[in-house]
Amino acid sequence: MDRTISVVGHTALDYIVDVENIAGKNESSPIIDYEEYPGGGAANIAVAIAKLGGKSQLISPVGTDFSSSGYEKLLKEACVDLSRLYSIEDRKISKAFIFTDRKDNQTTYFYWGASSKFKELEPEPADFVHLATADCVYNAKIAQISGFVSFDPGQDLVTYSKENLEIILAHTDILFANRHEIRRVSEMTGKSFFELRSMIDIIVVTYDAEGSRIYKDSEEWAIPVVSVKAVDPTGAGDAYRAGFLLAYTRGYSLPTCGKIGSTVASFAVQTRGCQTSLPTWEEMKSRYEANFGKLEAES
Repeated sequence: MDRTISVVGHTALDYIVDVENIAGKNESSPIIDYEEYPGGGAANIAVAIAKLGGKSQLISPVGTDFSSSGYEKLLKEACVDLSRLYSIEDRKISKAFIFTDRKDNQTTYFYWGASSKFKELEPEPADFVHLATADCVYNAKIAQISGFVSFDPGQDLVTYSKENLEIILAHTDILFANRHEIRRVSEMTGKSFFELRSMIDIIVVTYDAEGSRIYKDSEEWAIPVVSVKAVDPTGAGDAYRAGFLLAYTRGYSLPTCGKIGSTVASFAVQTRGCQTSLPTWEEMKSRYEANFGKLEAES
């Protein structure tokens, strides 16, 4: 029986915009094309876990247009547990406007909408919780009362206070960050990477096209990317975390968790939209074995 993974963070609509160049201050740039997709880091992860056959629960504020936008229907069809959503009556659903140029450089503008109410909400404990990009006050509250805590501050790290970041880290079992975020965490806390490793059981650092590295105690594993023709990099990190966390709760070794995460991420980048081409477990397994050899048995 799979363990329920509760995912805290944003449920948002993504507007993915292709531009010639990322415009600078007081500049404009031609838009090549744009599309609206379901997104939000927490929702992306919850949907990916459910698509893989796992049990996911979404803990997120949603706005007045949640149902009319069609997003509620999509999440129900994906079999995501929505019992812990917060319905915010005076806000619209969060929205992300993501501008990507021809060299895959990105600039994102985020409308918090319903998510702006996060700090006013009181959480209930969760058995296994993943804190995706979200409000640091709420994340600090739920980290202190939950069982197992996975934490990914993401782009919202710039909004975190030192106090709340330290509270969350003190209760974190797995920390996910990219190379820039892990440096920022060190700067904000005054702790070296070595000190962070000594206080957090598992740290996973992603390096874009160079793959990821997993650190536990004195051990370290390098995880390569799974090469595919990438169309849209948006959502790759969310897909990686979904694959990693589901594999972890199923008892796979840490290197295998990383390779499963890398494999799930390879599906996400093949089409536009974070939730468009997420794999089933069997689809993931087939591509995994084509790249890494036979998938070990669950423990």
